[in-house]
Amino acid sequence: MTHSAHNTHETPTAHDHSHTPPPVLTKSRLGAQPSTSVHDRLAIHAIGLLLLAILATWATEHSAMDVAISQLFYQHGTWLITKGSEPYALVFYHLPKTALIFFGIYLLGVLIVRYAQKRYMPKRTVCAVRGDCLSPSPTPFLATRDIGYLLASIITVPSIIGLLKAATHVSCPNQLSIFGGAAQYLSLWQDIAMHSDAKCFPAAHASAGFGLLALAYLPRMRAYRTWILGVVLALGWVMGLYKMMIGDHFFSHTLVSMLLSWALVCILAWVFYRRVPLA
Repeated sequence: MTHSAHNTHETPTAHDHSHTPPPVLTKSRLGAQPSTSVHDRLAIHAIGLLLLAILATWATEHSAMDVAISQLFYQHGTWLITKGSEPYALVFYHLPKTALIFFGIYLLGVLIVRYAQKRYMPKRTVCAVRGDCLSPSPTPFLATRDIGYLLASIITVPSIIGLLKAATHVSCPNQLSIFGGAAQYLSLWQDIAMHSDAKCFPAAHASAGFGLLALAYLPRMRAYRTWILGVVLALGWVMGLYKMMIGDHFFSHTLVSMLLSWALVCILAWVFYRRVPLA
């Protein structure tokens, strides 16, 4: 009796341990927490770029530097490139603008297709002849979040720049008396107070190109960020330089447009990826 009483408290065996449920793999265990430092840097970059845009507006808008640069493109009463002349208008205005519009339509179409697949099509697995089950399709290069971010950037950036352009009432160089026009060369604050029909600051056409800076902030493109920034900035400045050559913008218009566009891209990246690891 004594022996059986002692056996009521047996030590667990290896067999008993085999029934212990495995630990639950939570997000914290997997390390899928947002990278605070990267998100902080995005916010800091956005704030810094906005401050630079304000500083550039104060230092260069309505300045002798702006006039001097535009005079390089205005000789003997005519601009270096006549507005609307071909093939310049096609190459530097219509083609980039059309390409960006089609790129936006393509991204929107991809989002619609992915939503439809997720909402209305059942998940399937494809099995090979020998019975091995494979994934229905390889992981796409860009996640749906990435496509949404790109689409938001190429729509939001030129839209906000366009709203600012309509609110500042700044005249284009070719509208000013110093370049053969009729308008006075006023400061930004004077233009806002005058409330004229002019809409030239910041530069909207170049901002459409600068909106592609979002490509550099895609998580999967992180390794190519420097290269992408260089190419997109060059594209935006080529688009802006064309508008300067026809007298539609001063240098400051494109400079401030670039800084604001870059800041908006960083803000949107922070919004879209604030809950996603960006290590």
